Order: sequence, then C-alpha cells, then structure tokens
Amino acid sequence: MSIVKEFKEFAVKGNVVDMAVGIIIGGAFGTIVKSMVTDILMPPIGLLLGGVDFSDIFITLKDGAKAAAPYATLADAQAAGAVTMNIGLFVNGMISFMIVAFAVFLLIKGINKLKREEEAAPEAAKEPTTKECPHCLSTIAIKATRCPNCTSNID
Repeated sequence: MSIVKEFKEFAVKGNVVDMAVGIIIGGAFGTIVKSMVTDILMPPIGLLLGGVDFSDIFITLKDGAKAAAPYATLADAQAAGAVTMNIGLFVNGMISFMIVAFAVFLLIKGINKLKREEEAAPEAAKEPTTKECPHCLSTIAIKATRCPNCTSNID
C-alpha cells in the first residue's frame, strides 16, 4: 500500500505536473511549427527554386511491385510500394527542429535574464552598512564619525 501512496505523492508534486504541462504544450508547439514549415515556409522557397516541392524530393532505392519508376511524387512511389529515401521530408524536419530549438533558446535566454535580474535586485536594494576610512583605508561603520583604527575624524 505504501507504493501507491508514494506514487500518488510523486504524481501530484508541482514539478511533475509542470513537466507534464510542458510536454503537452511542447507537442502542440511542435505541430504548429511543422505546419508552418510545411505549409507556409517551404512552398515559397520551392517556388523560388523553380517550383520544387520539398516533400517530393526523394531517391528511389528499389522500384515498387505495383509500378516501376519513375514516380512523379512521393505519394505515387509509396503507393507503388517503392523503397525511397525521403530527402525533402528530412529537410522539412531539420528546418522544423531549428525553429523549435531557436524558440526554446529564446525562452531559456529570457528566463535566465529574469533570474539574473531577480538576483541582482536584492543586492541593489541593500544600503551599505560600512564605509572606508579615507585616512587609513580600514572598513568602519557607516555612521561612525571617528575611525576606531587611526582615530581620525570622518566627515
């Protein structure tokens, strides 16, 4: 019975729930980026490169049993049962990965900047409690009017 109790405590801890939410949002973000690359970015790039559809760039490794090469599209090759190396889909995947990696980089960079600002803020808010004696350069209390080390008057 204690294993069930331990698992329940583990599952409802904030870190586990936060991680689960992050994974779900990350999956949804990946889907959006994949669609952006496939449907928005690659068609104009393909058009600029002479009407190339990147998803249809492939190499036929073995002809299909239903029909022989050449195949006009990747879908035709797959329908024929051909073995293909899908270079265009790999390029789309690499571009999607780079966009996701860059977005994560910017997110982490922003979080780190906020953490640094939070750490620096308390130090800046503190008022100094000591000062330096101008005569002997020893550290003395901020309200001191006479140095306890050299007995000089401090203005």
